[in-house]
Amino acid sequence: MSTERIFLADDDATAALGAALAASLKPGDLVLLSGGLGAGKTALARAMIRTLVADPRLDVPSPSFALVQPYESTTGPVLHADLYRLAAAREIDELGLFDRADAIVLVEWPERAPELLSGAAMMVTLTVPADGHGRLAEVVR
Repeated sequence: MSTERIFLADDDATAALGAALAASLKPGDLVLLSGGLGAGKTALARAMIRTLVADPRLDVPSPSFALVQPYESTTGPVLHADLYRLAAAREIDELGLFDRADAIVLVEWPERAPELLSGAAMMVTLTVPADGHGRLAEVVR
């Protein structure tokens, strides 16, 4: 696995990274998005999903309350999950994230289900620098 560290100056840079990362995804890939509240996980996932479905204006809400939002992309299903509200890691089985090998799965807050780490095709950790400007992305593939 390789690690790349990228400074994202603004939301446009985050969207550009999301588009670039999405271009490398294929059905069956699991992408884990980590970072604190407000670090940009949903913004990055939104850009990835918009790229995968080839619709730059697609409304991509946070899945915080629905837990999983499904989309149809040019290569098949995309599932966007947010595990923040899970009380126990075993609840992930009830979400049906891994019932279809033809789906690309984007997971925010994967720390809630550490067993996901071993199956990830890509892990992205977002942090906000101490000065509050921009974001730092660490991408492990």
